[in-house]
Formats: sequence, structure tokens, C-alpha cells
Amino acid sequence: MNTIKIKTSVLLFFIIFLVGCSQKQPITSQSATIIFKTPSLKFYDKGFVTKYDNYIHLQIFNAGHNVLDLEIYKEKICKSTFKCMKGTAFNNKYLLNTYTNNFMYEIFNKKNVYFKDKKNKILFKIKKDK
Repeated sequence: MNTIKIKTSVLLFFIIFLVGCSQKQPITSQSATIIFKTPSLKFYDKGFVTKYDNYIHLQIFNAGHNVLDLEIYKEKICKSTFKCMKGTAFNNKYLLNTYTNNFMYEIFNKKNVYFKDKKNKILFKIKKDK
């Protein structure tokens, strides 16, 4: 009886381990021309917007090199050059402090991305490749 419990426990542990370590599959992945312009960040290059269940992965490339790599969640933003920060902290540093915590997530979760704030010189535009 104990060997059955042990075998069942080992099998259950193995299944949980496999599921927990498996890569998340993207819902969509689209190449695009990306304009990302703020007073402190300026990019106008090719890249990819990959949508997952709970975040958006934004990658911008210039001459084949990854120049911007963001994981945009509802409540936080993670960049390859810094640890994750809350959306409000990201807004304070790179955008405008009056934008909501989930501002970036809402903008990049749209099918067609176009946002322009003339007063604060902020522009996000994504033209998806066909």
C-alpha cells in the first residue's frame, strides 16, 4: 500500500514539475514597424509584439540587435536592463506620472496601436506587417 502512495506521489510531483516549467505559448506574435518615442526613450525600428495570456512581450531590433525588450503586465513592466517595476514607477521615469498603472498594458493590448500625446511629446505607433 505504501509503494502505491509513493509511486502516486512521485508521478504527481513529476507532472507538476513538467507543467510548472513548460514555456508559455503565445496567443499571437506579429512583426511590425514600431515607433516608441518619449522624452527619454526613442526607437523607430522593426520588432515583434507577442501577446501571452497575462502579458505582452515587446521587442525592438536595430541592425539585427535587440535594442529594447519589455514584458508589459497589467501592474508592472519588466525590461532586460532593470528589474520589474510597477507601472506607475515606469510612467514616472519614462512617460508621465498622470498615466494609470496599467497604461502601457492597455495601449499595447489593442489591435492597432496609435497613441499621441503632443503636449508631453509621447508617441507609440505599431504598424503590423502583413
